[in-house]
Order: sequence, then structure tokens, then C-alpha cells
Amino acid sequence: MNAAIDDLLSPLVAFRRDIHAHPELGFEERRTAAIIADKLREIGLEVHESVGRTGVVGVLRNGTSGRSIGLRADMDALSIQEQTNLPYASRTDGVFHGCGHDGHLAMLLGAAQHLERTRNFDGTVNFFFQPAEEGLGGARVMVEEGLFERFPCDRVFALHNWPDLPAGTIATRPGPIMGAADKFEIVLTGKGGHAALPHGTPDALLAASALVGQLNTIVSRAIPAVSSAVLSVTQLHGGNAHNVIPASVSIVGTVRTFDPAIQDLIETRLREMAQGTALSFGVAAQVDYERYYPATINDEEAAAEALDIAATVGTALLAPEPAFTSEDFSFMLRACKGAYIWLGQARGPGSPALHNPGYDFNDDVLETGLRLHVALAEKLLPA
Repeated sequence: MNAAIDDLLSPLVAFRRDIHAHPELGFEERRTAAIIADKLREIGLEVHESVGRTGVVGVLRNGTSGRSIGLRADMDALSIQEQTNLPYASRTDGVFHGCGHDGHLAMLLGAAQHLERTRNFDGTVNFFFQPAEEGLGGARVMVEEGLFERFPCDRVFALHNWPDLPAGTIATRPGPIMGAADKFEIVLTGKGGHAALPHGTPDALLAASALVGQLNTIVSRAIPAVSSAVLSVTQLHGGNAHNVIPASVSIVGTVRTFDPAIQDLIETRLREMAQGTALSFGVAAQVDYERYYPATINDEEAAAEALDIAATVGTALLAPEPAFTSEDFSFMLRACKGAYIWLGQARGPGSPALHNPGYDFNDDVLETGLRLHVALAEKLLPA
């Protein structure tokens, strides 16, 4: 297949870098979506726009089989100031493709073009260009709007670049591969007062300081050692003057888990600690706890299929453990059997991580990603 895709690669690099220079945040991907829709029409696909608000779906049918698969790429950028000094760096202040979604779009678009002109498959390939992966749940919105009722799939796959793996290496695993992501905010409220008269003022800031330490004992003391979980306090806000005890203080953080029972236990202990600390310091506590992304759980059979197919494209690895980062592809996997796959893109030691201001997608792995998408379609929908 190499010779058959050589003519696609340079245009895909140009497309990827154009998208990189014009990033858009979740549910604001109007330019990106319009370009993708136009290119899919030029290729010859059936195109559906405004799926999940700003999402695009391309449908390619061939032969007589009733089999079908879905291939997903995410479209949105991050609220980060880029620091790469690349000639195609972001032209939008504070918005940046720092997770490689621009590369994912290019790989899937190239696969659509190759599959349309070769048609070495029998069935239907649905190309899902998904909005708002970065924390806003674009996949959830697409699923709730009837994605798989409109575009049925026997399997669905998503490919994400992974700087921790050598360029071109492909890895996945059965079962959990990405963590569930929860967000919590605890607001402790006293009444505020003069810092020179603390005896008359319930101290919300002191209570918050004690609670931060308590929260960091949940994983080490309440979670079995054989289980995996992370709780991180990431924000502490309160006060604006050196001589005033603030009336309220907020504590914000995240919890990452793979097991719903562990997720339940952490939320319960967090709420108990917040109320207990508030009582001991004479303040009030309000807890908001949001489970915004479930764990990404690969179907065992689909993960095995993906690894076997990956081995025909490049170096395939069984990932030894999941990652605590989260992914809203989890909503698609709750609705349809499939697998989430990592594509190595490291250029060498010290390659910038995802969400780093110096990150850039490695264009050298566009070919591997394109070939993997195509192989998934051709192997699972044999002609």
C-alpha cells in the first residue's frame, strides 16, 4: 500500500499544519468542520454536518455486506499559549493544538481518501470527526444525539498519538486503557473578619489548609494497595488582603480511577472529610463533585483485533498498563464495542508531552496512522 499513498502525504502535512495554525476550542470548530466537510465531499463521501453541534460524519459504502465500522478523530484545540516558534504556529492567542488532534484529523482524512479510491472492503466505513474532546464531552453529545442509531457500527476505533512511545509504534490493551476523570470543588465558608482578631472569626483558610492535607490521605489510606487511583488538589483560592481572614475558600481538584467502586469510595470519603473538617473548624462546607468522563474500557475482542491488525502495519505492543489521563471516546465505547489505540510519535528522548506549550504533532507518523485506519477497515470488512 505504500506506493498507493505516497501522493497523499504532502497534502496531508499541509492540511495538518493549516489546521494547527487555525486552532478552535471545543464546540467552536466551525472553520475546521467546514474544511473537513468540503474535503470529504471532494473525495466523494456522503457528508453529514452539525452532528453533536459541530461534528462531521463521512460515510463510505462499498459492496453488499451489512457490516460496518466507525473510525474517530477529534477536532478541538486547547486553551494554551503555544511556545514552539514554528512557521505554522497558532495564529490565535491562547489557543493551541497541543494534543495532536490536528494530526488525527489528517490521518483520518487521508484514510477516507485512500479507501474511497481503492475500495478494497465490503461494507460501510463511518468517519467520525468529533468536536470538544478536551473536557466538554463532544463524544457524549454525539452519542446522545443518536450517533450509532444514525450510523450503526459493529466496531468503533479511535487513534491517539502518544509521545511516550517511539514514533510509529502502535499499542493498546484489553480492558481499561484511560482513566475516569472527576472534578471536585469544595467551598468552606466562615464569616470573615480582622486577621488581628481570629478568636472571633471561624477561619475558612485554616480549615482549607487542614483539609488539603486530609484529602491527600484518601488514596494512601482508604484505597486498597492493589487498586489504582489518583487524587490531586490543583487550586486553592481565598482572600485578597494581608490583614483579613477571608469569608470563604475554595479547593479544586481532580480524581482519576479505573474501577467505579473505587470511584464511589473516593467521592464518599471526600465528602465525609469536607464535612468533618468544616465541623471541627466551625465553618460550613459545600461539595460539588462531577464525574465528567468515565474510564475508557476497551472491548477485549476488539483490542485483540486491533493488535493483530497493527502488527501488519508496524510494531505492535500490548500496553502493559492503562494511563490515568482521560478520554471522552469512553462514551462511544459504552455504546459500541471497540478499542482506543495509541500511536507512538516520540522523536527521541525529551520529546514534549501532550498539553505542553512546546508540543507539536510528528508529521513522520501520518503514514503509519493512515495505514492503520485503512487496515482496520480492510481487515474487518474484507472484500
